[in-house]
Amino acid sequence: MIGTKLPRRVVLSPNIEPRAAGKFPKLLILHYTGMETADIACNWLCVPESRVSCHYLIDEQGGIVQMVGEEMRAWHAGVSSWEGETDINSCSIGIEIHNSGHGGDYPAFPAMQMQAVAALSRDIVQRHGILPQHVLAHSDIAPGRKIDPGEKFDWRFLHGEGVGHWVPPAAISSGAYLQQGDGGTTVLALQGLLKMYGYGIELTGEYDERTRVVVEAFQRHFRPARLDGVADQSTIATLHALLQARPASAAA
Repeated sequence: MIGTKLPRRVVLSPNIEPRAAGKFPKLLILHYTGMETADIACNWLCVPESRVSCHYLIDEQGGIVQMVGEEMRAWHAGVSSWEGETDINSCSIGIEIHNSGHGGDYPAFPAMQMQAVAALSRDIVQRHGILPQHVLAHSDIAPGRKIDPGEKFDWRFLHGEGVGHWVPPAAISSGAYLQQGDGGTTVLALQGLLKMYGYGIELTGEYDERTRVVVEAFQRHFRPARLDGVADQSTIATLHALLQARPASAAA
């Protein structure tokens, strides 16, 4: 079983299968468990009828559990897409981070847990050559369907530890904005930028519900101070800065 050499416990999930032919890990997807305890989450991920699994689970004390070998396809992403790829499970590694989530009291992620997330993620991206902008939230690949790990997850800290793509979000201010119901070339340009970054969005020129949830997903990861699905100047400026900061190999 391929995996990290970091200290971890092994609890094997039966919910696995081979990766699709020609697919390999190029994405790292971060989730939260949304359950009361890490043990409950671990048990659920090992029940065949759940039809879900992940490669790693990290509890609130920073303990790491490996549940699926990295050479195998875990069932963590569901219906999702990124950069046009729709079989995310075949080309990703999934980490479940224990947190009760929005359905519970949604606590902050403890420092010792974030340190473990950073150490494991850094180990994975280095071994697999995963690009910084390919370290993603579940909400990024499934906008509107998933919102984890959520706005309290510390992407800034993770970036400071050498994992993921992040820029300081532009300050929120008054000014022109785009919102649901708008249309035209400015909306088309916004959709084009989001698609260029990797989000699954059609270029319709209409600020429809899909555009709103994609903008909200972007905000949840990169500009969490306000989650409203409105493309204000702060959101658009942050998106531009992220695109400009991508490694040249990813923009090609």
